[in-house]
Amino acid sequence: MKGHKTQDTRHKTTYEGLQKDIRNLKTPNIDVWLNQYPDKIYTIIIEIPEFTCICPKTGLPDFAFIKIEYSPDRYCIELKSLKMYELFYRNLGIFHEHVINKFMEDFVKACNPRWAKISGEFNPRGGIQTTVWREYKK
Repeated sequence: MKGHKTQDTRHKTTYEGLQKDIRNLKTPNIDVWLNQYPDKIYTIIIEIPEFTCICPKTGLPDFAFIKIEYSPDRYCIELKSLKMYELFYRNLGIFHEHVINKFMEDFVKACNPRWAKISGEFNPRGGIQTTVWREYKK
């Protein structure tokens, strides 16, 4: 029809606006403990096989396998607080890319490792699987 305007019928979720200020998202603290071997170079691998968050576009749950690899310096990550940290994301609408970047920022802030790599293998959505990883070096 000439001159007829169509209405935007896309469903907007309550999570969409959050993505604009994700770097300032207040997340739980990750606790640490004093490394008794800061003079040694070694690697710690932490796996979170049942990570969940919410898709900010559909509001549906997303599932991922998160893997954290790091070489501690003065501090090591305390696992119970890391568990509480990752549970924070359970009801949060967030893009996969933002999950990994926010995880890394908070992780480095907590323990200031020599290096770290955090990867997330997100389950397929719409027939597409996403893997996001980020590395940090002191």
